[in-house]
Amino acid sequence: MTDDISVSIKGLIPTPSGCGVFLTDGVKVIAIFVDHSVAAAITMAMHDVKKPRPLTHDLIGNVMAGFGIRLRKVLINDLKDDTYFARLFLEQENELGRSIVEIDARPSDSIALALHQRCPIAVLPDVWERAEDMTWALEQAARQEDETPDDGDVDEDDAGED
Repeated sequence: MTDDISVSIKGLIPTPSGCGVFLTDGVKVIAIFVDHSVAAAITMAMHDVKKPRPLTHDLIGNVMAGFGIRLRKVLINDLKDDTYFARLFLEQENELGRSIVEIDARPSDSIALALHQRCPIAVLPDVWERAEDMTWALEQAARQEDETPDDGDVDEDDAGED
């Protein structure tokens, strides 16, 4: 059996319909596109933003903690027609023993939960091989960001008195 490929978030790029989450193994980069609400949850988790009330991913984490369940791993396990699929690996240990449960989930929610729970994100090797390398898109977005003038800059010609 081949080992899963461990990935981390290399970047988040806003899109008109949400956000591209760019994952990397240190060599290749893939992109998973998520909606605005999950992009916000991912961004807040990445920056350890404390919220006054629990959001959906916080609630799920709180429920899991209440039942003594830990998220052990997120695995992106399939790619069909440009849509990724993921599995959550949950572990519960109690007086009856230890059990692992695997649950189907959207990669976007899985990534948000993984960040909240500080657990690893991995991709099956077969999925990684079939996924398009999106390094170019991340580099292009970075170049565009570098070329965009800062809104706070004042052009000397515009700074004259009225």
